[in-house]
Amino acid sequence: MTGIKLFVGLGNPGEKYAATRHNAGFWWLDEIAAQTNSKLAVDAKFFGVAGKLNSKADTWLLKPTTFMNGSGKAVATLANYYKITPAEILVIHDELDLPAGGIKLKIGGGHGGHNGLKDIEAALGTKEFWRLRLGIGHPGDRNEVINFVLKAPTKDERTAIDEKVYESSKLIDLFLAGEFENAMLKLHTKK
Repeated sequence: MTGIKLFVGLGNPGEKYAATRHNAGFWWLDEIAAQTNSKLAVDAKFFGVAGKLNSKADTWLLKPTTFMNGSGKAVATLANYYKITPAEILVIHDELDLPAGGIKLKIGGGHGGHNGLKDIEAALGTKEFWRLRLGIGHPGDRNEVINFVLKAPTKDERTAIDEKVYESSKLIDLFLAGEFENAMLKLHTKK
């Protein structure tokens, strides 16, 4: 099993969105960059903020700046350029179907209405890439979803999400080694 060569955190660019639930993927990538001392910079040719994972010559970190609905353009451009297969991509995104602080790792599956995932599937031509689903909870009414994801979580929700971001970021070596079963065991087992 090959390991991850491209970590993609989903979110929307700009200060206006920085603290919103939809940007949970950006929070995860920022945590990894900080922990590994990786330098990220705006890279226009990859339509995002990108950089190599420190000390890993062939592993990339990417935060698309195309806005959520155009995430696939950034992911496919970088992946194609560096010949990274979909199975070597981990997309970290907010997940309505998990409570705040819930987390799940999986490969493939549907997009569940998530426009970032939908666009990545279309751009890559497959659903077979890894996803790290960061739970943000659900407003209870599907008509409220857009409003909900574009608002900041409550203090307690943010604390729960941040704890999972931190815990899951500690599994980066498993992701790099392709030890997904082991990573799932650690993520999905209640302590």
